[in-house]
Amino acid sequence: MNASSNPIEISFERAASRCADLTPLVYQRLFDAHPETQAMFRADGRDLVKGSMLALAIEAILDFAGERRGHFRLIACEVASHDGYGTPRELFIAFFAVIRDSLRDLLGEEWSIEIAHAWDQLLVDLDAFAGATA
Repeated sequence: MNASSNPIEISFERAASRCADLTPLVYQRLFDAHPETQAMFRADGRDLVKGSMLALAIEAILDFAGERRGHFRLIACEVASHDGYGTPRELFIAFFAVIRDSLRDLLGEEWSIEIAHAWDQLLVDLDAFAGATA
């Protein structure tokens, strides 16, 4: 099996070797940075919705940063869906930065300049894509 040369994919691969489930890390960071988001989730103690949302977001990110075979289109659908829930577009996009920041903290010294630059560009591109789909 060939190792990926895509810095975004590398960041997720390295994170997966350190953490079996990013869900608690990502959502704790989201709730700390944007406390208003906690009320958007049911308080039933289950993380199924959060885990599912994160898995779909990661799949879309990897496709958007990679071959763009179609999974990235979920982002456009979710922009519209979240607009319907009253989620500001800036908050929707902030979720991707929260994922990046969670990975960065998890990777520590393995967070390279190449990975940082790739994520910076990805966030700019995602913001433009989300705005274009409005």
